[in-house]
This record gives sequence, structure tokens and C-alpha cells, in this order.
Amino acid sequence: MFVLEYKVKPKPNQIEAINEAIRTTQFVRNKVLRYWM
Repeated sequence: MFVLEYKVKPKPNQIEAINEAIRTTQFVRNKVLRYWM
């Protein structure tokens, strides 16, 4: 388990990239959790 944290003033496209990374991370984590269940 880890926390994604950023203390910057991101540009809109950076916000989009960060949100995409978070979604991908959550998706992968859910896949792994299902695999281990």
C-alpha cells in the first residue's frame, strides 16, 4: 500500500496524467487483490 502525493502546481495536462496514473495503479491493485483472493 502506498500513497501518491504531490505538492506542485500542475498544469492541466499534468493533472490528467497524474489522475491516469492513479486510476491505473488502482486498477492493477484490484487485479492483484482478486488474483490473491
